Amino acid sequence: MATYLDRILASHRAAAEADHRDEDLLERAAAALPPARHFAEALVRPNRLGVIAEVKRRSPSKPTLALSLNPAALAVAYEQGGASALSVLTDAEFFGGSPDDLSAAREASSLPVLRKDFTVCRKDVLDARLMGADAVLLIAAALGADELRDLLALSAGIGLDALVEVHDESEAEVAVCAGAKIIGVNQRDLRSFEVDTDRAVRVAASLPPGCVRVAESGISGPDDARRLADAGFDAVLVGETLVTSSDPKATVSSLRARTRCVAERDATVGG
Repeated sequence: MATYLDRILASHRAAAEADHRDEDLLERAAAALPPARHFAEALVRPNRLGVIAEVKRRSPSKPTLALSLNPAALAVAYEQGGASALSVLTDAEFFGGSPDDLSAAREASSLPVLRKDFTVCRKDVLDARLMGADAVLLIAAALGADELRDLLALSAGIGLDALVEVHDESEAEVAVCAGAKIIGVNQRDLRSFEVDTDRAVRVAASLPPGCVRVAESGISGPDDARRLADAGFDAVLVGETLVTSSDPKATVSSLRARTRCVAERDATVGG
């Protein structure tokens, strides 16, 4: 039986097969753009947990999450609340997003923006840069080790940061071996869409000192954020809690838990 992830990846890989644009032209256009905003640097804040605040209309498990949201207004509220960066869903079929949502959110704020989508090929990475993203999501479960290494190299070559998403220790090892500098632990199983709120804490011990650590999904309030900060995470990526909040500015602010200094954190997690 096909899982959520199987269906989503099949759709994206079919679209990639049907895309006959000239990759060299896209790469030259991407390389010619002005410098991107610094996504990785924005996440690491002294004694504060960074918040990647998400613009998300729906998902396969929540089809009517926030269909009428205003990406620009939400981006402004997130920035005023102290968000470190934005994450914007651009998948249309399964999440109701679009490149227009990303453009609107980025233009309304000064924050770096992650393109949140299911990246399966080089043109997806190039499109992220061309639509204005400052970082791209690479999901370890969706890519082979060689694909991941290639897309990381391409991202760096065109000035994009890359958040490599993992779900367990074995995927974390693949990400590290591929050269990932920003690693996100998604507590949502993309095959079932169920959330395990202990996953990030478990996997944190397998992440090496020096990488930027991000916890994703299942973060519903300050207590969750504080627990993840204590586990050594630099930032949390939060979607549903924010897009359903009556006061997203205040909700972002509440998630910015105090954390240990980087040297203390790395000594603890690395040891």
